[in-house]
Amino acid sequence: MERSTIDLWVGMFMVVGLGALTILALKVGNMGSLGSSETYQLSAEFTNIGGLKPRAAVKSSGVVVGRVAGITFDNEKFVARVTMNIDSRYKFPLDSSASILTAGLLGEQYVGFEGGAEEKPLAPGSALKLTQSAVVLEKLISQFMYNKAADGSGSK
Repeated sequence: MERSTIDLWVGMFMVVGLGALTILALKVGNMGSLGSSETYQLSAEFTNIGGLKPRAAVKSSGVVVGRVAGITFDNEKFVARVTMNIDSRYKFPLDSSASILTAGLLGEQYVGFEGGAEEKPLAPGSALKLTQSAVVLEKLISQFMYNKAADGSGSK
């Protein structure tokens, strides 16, 4: 009798643990918000998207307002086109800008929106004109090293 009670408690603990792991995996994979809220689509072109991935967050003032729906490469302009699904509760002005930013030390990248001053909102399916690409650490380091080398050779 006592053995079956222990087995029951161990089984319940395992079920709760597996459920918690499933929820954690969905959160880490950005699948936690599988709600069926209405969205509209916007796109933006970037010269460098860094490590941005589909399902990455789209944030404005730190609030998640949407998700990256897809990333494609424009073979004519040689830029990356990022398509985003924005929650229909949020409307952005025509002169809004989008930047690829990095969150925290782990380097998770997301799209950051900044609203403009225009009164007219972006229409569904429209493209953002003002964009800022991801900052690539390797490029910054190489520019710094190149500038330091140029400064050293010119001072003699």
